[in-house]
Amino acid sequence: MLVTTAYLQPGGEVDQLLRDAGFRTLFARPADRDGAGEQDGADVRSLRSAVARAAAVGIVAGTDPFTADVLAASPGLRVVGRCGAGYDNVDVAAAARLGIAVTHSPGANRIAVAEHVLGLLVGCARGIPQSVADVRAGGWSAPSGRELAGATLGVVGLGSIGRTVARLGLAIGMRVVGHDPLPDRAFLAETGVAALSLDGVLSEADFVTLHLALDASTRHLIDGAALRRMRPGAYLINTARGGVVDEQALADALAEGRLAGAALDVTEREPLPPDSPLRAFDNVLVTGHIAGATAEARSRSSLMAARQVLDVLAGRTPEHLVGPGAVASRAGVR
Repeated sequence: MLVTTAYLQPGGEVDQLLRDAGFRTLFARPADRDGAGEQDGADVRSLRSAVARAAAVGIVAGTDPFTADVLAASPGLRVVGRCGAGYDNVDVAAAARLGIAVTHSPGANRIAVAEHVLGLLVGCARGIPQSVADVRAGGWSAPSGRELAGATLGVVGLGSIGRTVARLGLAIGMRVVGHDPLPDRAFLAETGVAALSLDGVLSEADFVTLHLALDASTRHLIDGAALRRMRPGAYLINTARGGVVDEQALADALAEGRLAGAALDVTEREPLPPDSPLRAFDNVLVTGHIAGATAEARSRSSLMAARQVLDVLAGRTPEHLVGPGAVASRAGVR
């Protein structure tokens, strides 16, 4: 069993779970692989080498690029279990062709991400990072912030995380509106969250927070046209996937003063490149993809991923199978 998730350690609870199930484990996290992280091509080559070297039947995976070439590196590979809700780093179509099951761990980090969004909301509204930097530099300015209570929070994507964020917004007195192609009607009725079109959310919200998977339909969903539909002086928050936002269009909107600011935990390229136009703005807060990075969330997510890998290898259908109809004979899922 190959483990590539960066934060998992030999001897930890996932390692113990896999070993107790009778598997030999090999850890090949990005920091452990020769050449990994130097550039995209080097990372793919080093990952492919690790998969081939392990002759893995199952992989507990992080955010590594599991391309078709990487997936084909171990002829016996039957399952890739993602530690996290997103799986855009896995070539699911190639996995299906190779008969490799792909699982993910939705909901495991919803509390952690929602709490991070709350922190970004407060940081934007009160200018906390800017004030800390000002005091550290010897200043003592006191600009006016704004209160979240009474402001409108727009949640784009009302899945597990989006609904949790909406509840936090309601708890602190915000009006909450949301958009989702398939909204949970029971949730809307219970909470009073108003279901609007995407344009409706963008035009009404003081703070827009994104909770969407990244695919062809959502890539650059928040482009120049969408940003122009946002309220003047609004804030954009993204803890979903960097590719959902057109970063050049966001930089243009900020330069023109149409938005009050943005807070991003994810970017199109990670780490954020030194030449990113977003680095020029004091009103852009960027954190290093840490929204789901709590000890509790990582434990839930990695154990869920490992258990689903074991399910597939035992011939059981895992709880969160990506594209269950696409799993072919090699996985043997029933």
